[in-house]
Amino acid sequence: MIKKEEKLQNMNQALKALIEPEGDWLANLANSSALLFEFMSDINWAGYYIWKQDQLVLGPFQGKTACVRIDEDKGVCGTAYSQRKIMLVDDVHEFPGHIACDPNSKSEIVLPIIVGGEVIAVLDIDSPKKSRFDELDHEYLKEFVDILIDETDFLPLMEKF
Repeated sequence: MIKKEEKLQNMNQALKALIEPEGDWLANLANSSALLFEFMSDINWAGYYIWKQDQLVLGPFQGKTACVRIDEDKGVCGTAYSQRKIMLVDDVHEFPGHIACDPNSKSEIVLPIIVGGEVIAVLDIDSPKKSRFDELDHEYLKEFVDILIDETDFLPLMEKF
């Protein structure tokens, strides 16, 4: 059985190989969410919320249907957006203002995607297990987002800033 760290390393290598020849932001967000869903165990949702019209709006994802719009400072995603930091939540039901898009989700990690000094989106990953995410996930998912930023043309999303 592959160790968790090796699986996360393989996931990031696969991301780089998958999106390196393709710069389109929509294609890369779509494929990267599928990659997360394929490589990460015990998750029930992986995808993006894109900042537009003063809200986070649902973008490419894998999993059950989701909340379409999230306000700044609301829930884990809105908090990660406004605080510009990675949010790792062991029990979402104890998080003040948690938005329960899927009642089966118990833990969550959200990473802001910062391009040109602006948060243009967040990567949101949910799990039906409490305390699913740890510092190893934090480290490799931060690298995952860095690869995504380096290999993707986000300029069309930047026009509003």
